[in-house]
Amino acid sequence: MQVLAMILAVLFFIVGLAGSVLPVIPGAVLIWLGMLIYGLLTQFATLSTAFFIGQGLAAALVYATDYLAAAYGVKRYGGSRYAVYGSVIGTMVGILLLGPAGVIFGPFIGAITGELLNQKPLDSAFKAGMGTVLGLLGGTLVKLAIQLTMIVWFFWAVYS
Repeated sequence: MQVLAMILAVLFFIVGLAGSVLPVIPGAVLIWLGMLIYGLLTQFATLSTAFFIGQGLAAALVYATDYLAAAYGVKRYGGSRYAVYGSVIGTMVGILLLGPAGVIFGPFIGAITGELLNQKPLDSAFKAGMGTVLGLLGGTLVKLAIQLTMIVWFFWAVYS
């Protein structure tokens, strides 16, 4: 049963890591679920309650990073809250209309649109859009690092 549990967990981890770059996939949640399935199938022989609480906090940090990174990028490049709101709306619309490419283009166009609606000049709006993209890219790297840490912690807990 342990081999099946590990195979299922690893499959959830792989799909979860894909969620680092594809926001339609709840990456951290899938990684956490993979650990939970492993725990259920092995009767929690090696994974404690504290482990799952810590992993849940790490998963929450992944989602906080998503929002904070884009907002930081906008603010760092002089954007207003209109750019932040525009980037959030642009992300959702971009994914619906452009699929995976919408992850980059949606927030960029949304931030620019938000700034233009706030009557900012085009060059300022463009800088806010670039800040959003840079923030999202930086956030993606941080999310990936947190998720990889979650997975390493899992293997450490199981095999130590």
